Amino acid sequence: MRKRMRGMPVSPSCKINPGLNSGRRVMKLTKTLMATTALTVAAGMVAADGHMASEMTIVSWGGAYSASQKNAYHDPYSEMTGVTIINDDSSAEAVAKLRAMNEAGNVTWDVVDVVAADAIRLCDEGLALEIDPDTDLAAAPDGTSASEDFGDLLVSDCFIPQIVYSTTFGYRTDLVGDTPPTSVCAVFDTEAYPGKRSLEKRPINNMEWALICDGVAKDDVYDVLETAEGQQQALDKLATIKDDVIWWSAGADTPQLLADGEVIMGSTYNGRLFSVIEEQNQPVAMLWDAQVFDLDGWIIPTGLSPEREARARDYIMFATDTQRLADQAKWISYGPARASSAPLVGQHADLGIDMAPHMPTDPANAQNTFLYNYEFWADYRDDIDAKFQAWLAQ
Repeated sequence: MRKRMRGMPVSPSCKINPGLNSGRRVMKLTKTLMATTALTVAAGMVAADGHMASEMTIVSWGGAYSASQKNAYHDPYSEMTGVTIINDDSSAEAVAKLRAMNEAGNVTWDVVDVVAADAIRLCDEGLALEIDPDTDLAAAPDGTSASEDFGDLLVSDCFIPQIVYSTTFGYRTDLVGDTPPTSVCAVFDTEAYPGKRSLEKRPINNMEWALICDGVAKDDVYDVLETAEGQQQALDKLATIKDDVIWWSAGADTPQLLADGEVIMGSTYNGRLFSVIEEQNQPVAMLWDAQVFDLDGWIIPTGLSPEREARARDYIMFATDTQRLADQAKWISYGPARASSAPLVGQHADLGIDMAPHMPTDPANAQNTFLYNYEFWADYRDDIDAKFQAWLAQ
C-alpha cells in the first residue's frame, strides 16, 4: 500500500511526520532529513553462493552520482562477492523502460535507482518488489531496526531510500555583476540577469518554481497545480523566459553549460553543482533559495529469476547499510537516508574538505526550502508531462 504524502515548505527544524490534510498525508522534513546518512554492514548478510547470479545490471543516473555509487557500493561489493556489475545510466527513463520490459516479459535490470515518485508509480503498477525493511535491510550498528533508522523516508513499500538531495540553481559568478541572485525568482528576471538559463526538460520543479514566482504561496502550490487553470498559470509564467531557456535531460548538462559559459544560471542536482564548484573550481556559485528536497533510492524490479532476485536483495542489504550510505557522502554532497549515518559523514575523499556544510540539509542552506510532493507527481505525472511536452513543442 502506498504511504501517501503531501509536500510542503520545510524549515531546518521541521520533522517529517505523516498527518492528514484534505485526505492526503502531509510530509514535513524531519530530523531524519537534517541528520540524514547511512549504516555499517550487518553480520548475517546472505553469503554469495551458487544460488545467486554472478552478474547484475545496476541502473542509475550517470556522471558524478554513479561514480560515487561505484566507489561506495559497487566496487566493495564486487571485491567481496566476485560478482560482475554492469552499469546502465538509464534511470531517467526507468518507468517507461520497465513498463516495456514487463510487457515483453524480459526484464534485464536487477537493481534500479529511482526518485521516490517513480518508485511509488512502479510499486503501484506491480513493477517493483515490496521490501520488508526489518528483514531485507541491515539494522543500524546499535541494533536500531532499519524501519526506525530510515523512518518516514520509507515512502513506499517498494522503495529503499538512499539519499536526500535537492534540485537547485547554480550561476556564473562572473556574469551576474555586482548583485548576485539571492532568490529563485531571479531565473525569471531577464532584465536584471540577461542571458540563457537551463531548465530540466520536464514539468517537475519548473511548474512549482513558476507558481511561486507568480505569487502563489508555497502552502498552496500543489492545490493550485492540480487544477487545469493552475497548470496553465505555471506554463504562462514559464513562457515569459521560454526563448531564453536551454532545456536539459541529463544531470551533467547544466554543470557543463555553466562551465562553458553558455548559461548564466541553471537548475540541476546539488551534488552536480558541488562537483563543478569544488572539484572543477569553476566560477560558479550555488543558489540554495527554494531548493526542492527529494529522495532517491533503489527498487528491485519484478520478473527476475530466483537467482537474480537473490543477488539483488543481497546487494541491497550491503549497499544500504549505515557505513555504505555514509561512505557515498565522501564523493558527493547528498545526505544519506539513514539517521545512523549522520555521525559518520566526514571529509571528501579527494579534496579533504568537510562535506556537512555542502549538504542540502545543512541549516545554512535550508533556510528557504520546498519539499517535493511525491504523491502529487505519482498521480499527475503522465498527464502533466503530456501537457508540458505539447507546450514545449509550440
